[in-house]
Amino acid sequence: MTSLDKPTEDTQAKDDARAVTEAALFEAFGGVRGMVETVLPGLLFVTIFTLNKDLHWSAIAALAVSVVLVVVRLAMRDTVKHAFSGVFGVVFGVVFAMMTGNAKDFYLPGMLYTLGLAVAYIVTTLCGVPLIGLILGPVFKENLSWRTRNPGRKKAYAKASWAWGLILLAKCAILFPLYWWADTAQLGWVLVALKIPPFLLAVWLTWVFLAKAPPPIDVFAEMEAEEKAEEERKAALAAESGEPSGGRHRR
Repeated sequence: MTSLDKPTEDTQAKDDARAVTEAALFEAFGGVRGMVETVLPGLLFVTIFTLNKDLHWSAIAALAVSVVLVVVRLAMRDTVKHAFSGVFGVVFGVVFAMMTGNAKDFYLPGMLYTLGLAVAYIVTTLCGVPLIGLILGPVFKENLSWRTRNPGRKKAYAKASWAWGLILLAKCAILFPLYWWADTAQLGWVLVALKIPPFLLAVWLTWVFLAKAPPPIDVFAEMEAEEKAEEERKAALAAESGEPSGGRHRR
């Protein structure tokens, strides 16, 4: 290897690490399709309600499109976790709004979930187990190895969790006053507008922090290597245990 080869290999390794990070984040957060599935029910609800002020038809339409998204996922044999989470969110919103008779309450469960998630990101980071690491650890096949064996990666997860928590808190700081002061249509359109940009900002910051962090420790590969080494050790012991008996037989 020449002195000119090493920078090229280092650059390639960094590019590979960034590509792996991008793919993992895309998988964890659902990508473009996951964002569409998150936005569409709420968008349909606020559109119909803006046109006819009918809570029942707006709720039915939002619930119906959520179910259709799940059915499409099932038909394509694709992962349904993002679509299912959307269905549950819509169901809670519909039930809550129907119980109170206030169309704005369709959005309240999701707003409370966002607030709870923001608090969870911050509290878990303060406790030394940042939530984003718990979410992405299995995706990167590192599980919780970053906690004790990869301090640089733990630091990156902490930064990312702080970013998620503060961004979601800022979102809540906008939405909750509107819940009290604005009408249903105004709240709905602002909420739809705030679905994607804060999410993309948080994902981008997560990618920035992780792209600069040390690579993950593949604990699954380590376990496989340990199992293989154990099998080889047992095979070697079995072979050694057979040699003395053969030697005594020859003598």
